[in-house]
Amino acid sequence: MVAIQVERLSKTFGETTAVDDLSFRVDDGELFGLLGPNGAGKSTLINMLVTLLRPSSGTATVNGHDIIEETAAVRNSLGIVFQEPALDEELTGEENLTFHAQLYGQHKADREERIDEVFELVGLEAERDDPVGSYSGGMKRRLEIGRGLLHEPSVLFLDEPTVGLDARTRRDTWEYIQRMNDEAGVSIVLTTHYIEEAEQLCDRVAVVDDGEIAAIDTPSALKDSLGGDVVILEVDGPLSSFCSRLDACPWVMEYATSPAQVRITVEHGETRIADLVRLADETGVAIASVDIHKPNLETVFLSLTGATIAERESNTPSDANDSALEGTRSSKTADQRASTTSVEDDE
Repeated sequence: MVAIQVERLSKTFGETTAVDDLSFRVDDGELFGLLGPNGAGKSTLINMLVTLLRPSSGTATVNGHDIIEETAAVRNSLGIVFQEPALDEELTGEENLTFHAQLYGQHKADREERIDEVFELVGLEAERDDPVGSYSGGMKRRLEIGRGLLHEPSVLFLDEPTVGLDARTRRDTWEYIQRMNDEAGVSIVLTTHYIEEAEQLCDRVAVVDDGEIAAIDTPSALKDSLGGDVVILEVDGPLSSFCSRLDACPWVMEYATSPAQVRITVEHGETRIADLVRLADETGVAIASVDIHKPNLETVFLSLTGATIAERESNTPSDANDSALEGTRSSKTADQRASTTSVEDDE
């Protein structure tokens, strides 16, 4: 069953296109990620899906309800945790949830039962009567996530849910988000610019850049699309014979050289170290060190866009591709296999 269906959705502001002709779906119960730098269009897309912005063109449904024609039904179907905190810190945790439940018209008996369930779900039973201003950053985030689930929505939107949290609290929050998805069975759409967050949490990830989705797939499939691991050899000696041997190896997908380094792309790099050491020894090349770089979503983003997420946010052109390809490149150039596709309301 489809929780969200987006068809050719666009949003322009004057001459600026923030979201450009996007089409994708989010399945029921899926934890779906939108990965990209700040300014890529993620929040604009979310704001359209939660009916806070009207699209310039295209259509979308949330839980089967049209975001333009059925705004009230859409809002009743979703919960959202905004990037900026939206709790009243002078109220207790329970008072915050009670106020939210009243806005959704929940009857007192149902409201009290549901609030108990939410506090248990987010692990804040002992702090429910404490002022929110006394909560840690992670506790506030958990309460906001619980509040988003209070009215039992079909879809929960999390807009950069761990921004501003320290590394330990961020990981704790990841655990709670995963548990919400598993135990509550709610579909979750998460925007993030943290590579590890997308890899850790998401069933599928859409790589978002400049208002477009460059690729969409599972994290493992996106990484596999790069074609393998990169084995980096720090070397000493003439490389011509060694490179000739690499050309003849069917398991070598790609390689690049510089005066003291060879970067070799192979599948399951750790299983090929002995073979590479043997080839180097047979051709008179001394190896000073060996390192294996496994693909992650950062390298996927770099491959698809020509820049890292940090470089996109700072508008600094990337020279990473050039440095990676410096020197002699084998004719064994791996095809780009990243799958592409035409493809941020509480109250």
